[in-house]
Amino acid sequence: MSDEHYLELCDNPVQFENASSVNNVFFDEANKQVFAVRSGGATGVVVKGPDDKNSVAFRMDDKGEVKCIKFSIGNKILAVQRTSKAVMFCQMNLQCVVLEVSCLCFVFRSLQTKNASVLGFCWTNWNEIVFITDQGIEFYQVFPDKRSVKLLKSQSINVNWYQYCPETAVILLSTTVQGNVLQPFAFRSGTMSKMSKFEIELPVVPKPAKLSLSERDIAMATIYGQLYVMYLKHHSRTANSPSAEVVLYHLPREGACKKSHVLKLNTTGKFALNIVDNLVVVHHQSSQTSLIFDIRLREPDCAVNTHQPVLPARSIHPYRIPLSGPTVVPSQPAVPCQLYSSSWSVFQPDIIISASEGYLWYLQVKLPPTVNLLQDKGKLMDFLLRRRDCKMVILSVCSQILEGGEKGSLPVVATVFDKLNQVYKEYLEAEQTYTLAMESGPSRGSAAQKRPVRTQAVIDQSDMYTHVLSAFTERKGVSHKFIIAVLMEYIRSLNQFQITVQHYLYELVIKTLVQHNLFYMLHQFLQYHVLSDSKPLVRATPQPRLSTANDEIVEVLLSKQQVLGALRFIRSVGGHDNVSARKFLDAAQQTGDQMLFYTVFRFFQQRNQRLRGNPAFNPGEHCEEHVVHFKQLFGEQALMKPATV
Repeated sequence: MSDEHYLELCDNPVQFENASSVNNVFFDEANKQVFAVRSGGATGVVVKGPDDKNSVAFRMDDKGEVKCIKFSIGNKILAVQRTSKAVMFCQMNLQCVVLEVSCLCFVFRSLQTKNASVLGFCWTNWNEIVFITDQGIEFYQVFPDKRSVKLLKSQSINVNWYQYCPETAVILLSTTVQGNVLQPFAFRSGTMSKMSKFEIELPVVPKPAKLSLSERDIAMATIYGQLYVMYLKHHSRTANSPSAEVVLYHLPREGACKKSHVLKLNTTGKFALNIVDNLVVVHHQSSQTSLIFDIRLREPDCAVNTHQPVLPARSIHPYRIPLSGPTVVPSQPAVPCQLYSSSWSVFQPDIIISASEGYLWYLQVKLPPTVNLLQDKGKLMDFLLRRRDCKMVILSVCSQILEGGEKGSLPVVATVFDKLNQVYKEYLEAEQTYTLAMESGPSRGSAAQKRPVRTQAVIDQSDMYTHVLSAFTERKGVSHKFIIAVLMEYIRSLNQFQITVQHYLYELVIKTLVQHNLFYMLHQFLQYHVLSDSKPLVRATPQPRLSTANDEIVEVLLSKQQVLGALRFIRSVGGHDNVSARKFLDAAQQTGDQMLFYTVFRFFQQRNQRLRGNPAFNPGEHCEEHVVHFKQLFGEQALMKPATV
């Protein structure tokens, strides 16, 4: 099972002082910062984030229990909420390691509704903040130097609770008595926009009406560049389907929010949600396992947009916490971390926090274990091509498929090649479009063209040649027919997607055919343009040429120092009486193999004897230096003498 853990906690977690009776821990989702507040801030506040080289530490007056504490974007202004009626702002100077902030503070109270209770607040910019109260939403600009705020926009609405997605700056409000009518607001550059409200379908409608949709069962996250509201729908005891499910509502900037995906969990209990590499991860506490879903994968035997888990449920990879402190012995082993602990808090998109242990982890997907858990190689390739660090895993899968032998694997190989080359072609087309746009210059009214990003999913011909095909052709015990079929299948796929085949792939085919003396097949491939004429394969020579196809083969073989293979091929097509002796003798001499040079030299001496009755070379063949070289190696007595009648 150890190699089947496809989820793991990051190796370098953010460490902070664990929660205790004197230390409260808060997390800011926008800045991804953990606040450890000791004694209400009087004995210190330590802030740690993923990108902070050094911790930010400061003190503030203890004026009561802290309910919420967050920095604005860029750590310019600190906002602290201690009561449901007011929020304190503090201007920060983070060049200091330890700060006293009490002298820079001013207190804000709602300008709209004096009786409103502040449920929370969200920074949307370095000096723009949104307050969510039980009576509405208020958007302000903060001026710390003037110790004042300016109301930009507000909306009165009864609010039960709220959710915030910092990546898209969208706030979601739960409204109505049952709480299942959600009203989103979007924020951008000082503006607040009201989006279309929508209703969550409850499994059971309570009578009389009461709050039925919990904040715990709703999360917002970006998946494949689109914003989704995820609803954890628990089973109803009276329902026909006892299992829980995650319902995804697509929330566009404009237009109606629609139910778009249903993720079947096939179990019940307590769940938590993360998004990792565009995968929906569902943690199940009682079984201490997690499931992953890919909404881009469609199940052929399910209803539209209904998804089963991509892989079997597995636990997060075991994690060990190193001991620390003055009494720790260096050889003392690390302590196993209790996974799926009830003290864990899960935040979007990929954060897990254990306040009791003082750790913040980023959840990660490990791709290698997925290879053996997903048997359908076509589906596996669809899954891998959408992941971030996929290239080497994909190439290893290709090698693994080819190692499986010939039993029905060629159709699978063809499917995999087509999926790879479709992504490859899309990238080439995007690159070509960008190049043409740059050459023609920007047109009036058109948006600036962005250069396409080459992701790891782009597996080009060089990748396949270097990591898969070259080694595959050298493998022992594999039928040469299967090797040639695989090479031709890859070339077929490239041609199908109108991708120009690189010359080294043709060379690999030619080399393989020659190694197995399949000269007739090679001749047929070239004659009927199965292998296209390619300039890098043809060396310019002053001697009379054979047909282009045959000449390509000879040139490639000589360039690979396969001189005897080239001679065998020439004899097989009946061209050995016309080829240039000098070309072959040059190639043989360059190898440094004396016996090879002897064999080639003797071959052409015998040809001369047969055609002209004399083994000597004619002056026009320019082989004088090779005759001298032969004499130096083997002596003049080794030269063939003219046959006497």
